[in-house]
Amino acid sequence: MAILKLDTQLSHVEQLRLQLKDALLLDLDDYGLAEQSTGEFNSTFLGVQLNSAFQPIYDTVAGDLIGHEALLRPSLGGELPSTPGFAFTYAEQAGKLVQFDRVTRTLHVLNFKQIYAENGLLFLNVHQDLLASVNAHGKVFERILHANSVPTHRVVIEIKEGLIAHEKQVGEAIENYRDRGYLIALDGFGSGKSHIDRLWKLAPNYVKLDLSIIQKAEHTPRLQKLLPGLIKMIKDIDAQPVVTGIETQSQLDIAIEAGANLVQGYFLARPVTAKELQPAGYFKKQSVKKQSAPAA
Repeated sequence: MAILKLDTQLSHVEQLRLQLKDALLLDLDDYGLAEQSTGEFNSTFLGVQLNSAFQPIYDTVAGDLIGHEALLRPSLGGELPSTPGFAFTYAEQAGKLVQFDRVTRTLHVLNFKQIYAENGLLFLNVHQDLLASVNAHGKVFERILHANSVPTHRVVIEIKEGLIAHEKQVGEAIENYRDRGYLIALDGFGSGKSHIDRLWKLAPNYVKLDLSIIQKAEHTPRLQKLLPGLIKMIKDIDAQPVVTGIETQSQLDIAIEAGANLVQGYFLARPVTAKELQPAGYFKKQSVKKQSAPAA
């Protein structure tokens, strides 16, 4: 992609708008892209204000984090909180789903750079209706990444396992993403709509367990006994299991004892803006503190 020669008199955000207009193939002035005093960005789409939030994913063995999941935080008029589901449905009904997805992904990439300049993984959810459009829609997103110096190998495409309706089509989309250097995560595995054969058919890099599993395991001894086997099975296909939904110390202990290396949940860190995140060393200190505690 050719780099635009920009007038040095233009403000930072004006230069950015010009770059992204070229990359996104739409006029971001219509979407209210704005840089906040914190250095982060938000946007306004069809009257809905869009902000990014990030939730860390930790490695319990290294005692450090491996990356963040980007989450959309929409609000009406910037005051009344809404949900990502509502915002995506609203955009779809307005015939603007593709443009909306491009804007939200762009926001996440811009704000992700506030956390990591040159390393760390960005976990991004992909709307199921746009999965198959990787050849066209995905190429535009690559231009966004390249314009912001984020290589595809740092981006993990999250696919809701329970929402897969056409497995062959999804498999082809995954291969296209993988050929371009992206990593793949199956999200919500273990929910009522899961199919175990998808683990080896789709060959993801990460498998994020449905949050209900660890929460039920805390009070269900039988499930606690099954959890190590499930985690081992995922590792045996060369994928990394991620235990999500951890809300208590007990749940974290169960996950670690079951052999999980990667964990995510409110007990460890809630989704917050990039500027509000704990420093990377926070979990490492907590991990060292836990390991050095005397045995009961």
